[in-house]
Amino acid sequence: MESFGRNMSIGTKTEISASNFEADAESVRTSPSFRIYRLIDSARLGLTVLGLAAGLTILGVSADSLAVFHATYVPEDWLLQLWPANFDVRPTVALVVGSALVIVANLVSLIAGKIPTVRRPPSLFLLNATVRAAITFVPPAIALIAAIIAMSFFYGVNASTTNDSLQSWTCRWKDVTMNVQPHFGTLCKQSRAGVALSVMLVPVEATILGLAAYQFTLEKRFDLGARGPSRRKAGSPALS
Repeated sequence: MESFGRNMSIGTKTEISASNFEADAESVRTSPSFRIYRLIDSARLGLTVLGLAAGLTILGVSADSLAVFHATYVPEDWLLQLWPANFDVRPTVALVVGSALVIVANLVSLIAGKIPTVRRPPSLFLLNATVRAAITFVPPAIALIAAIIAMSFFYGVNASTTNDSLQSWTCRWKDVTMNVQPHFGTLCKQSRAGVALSVMLVPVEATILGLAAYQFTLEKRFDLGARGPSRRKAGSPALS
């Protein structure tokens, strides 16, 4: 009988604890802060999709420009040279690498945003917070750093007065009519589009990082608010 009574007491505590948790979760969902959280989450996801689309476009136009260059480049001993001897493709390579990192980072952010938060015991709350912080901050931070480095490197090398880059050379000869590759006019437009999108990515990724920080702050507030009342109820004389 004593064992039966102890089991019933444990079962009652579990049911009450679950009921308290559901009530706390429902109060969080109906709070004004949670509505703000949902708006911020939607804005962050929308900007992440925008960053992903921009990264894909940059990768597409930059990789295509590099492919055309390698397909039409001839050694220096050839009579008809389409490209100068002092030619630097590093700015375009930087756009390819930077956009690839942006794509991966934004994909990770989108996938992580679809994973529901798993509740764990309070003893593991610190670990959960660390994992959530890494998932929240690392991808947009990597995307922001990659966009800044790619843009800065492009403008730094493109400003050279001795070596031509893909953009400087193709835009210089963009008015030349060509029936076959490399089509300098098309490559010039592609290069300018890639650079413009890389510039746009910097404020976009910075905004995503800021929204992620505010969203993480709200999540911690919701966690503490949901766990605090349950602890007090679990420690009350009525449940002991």
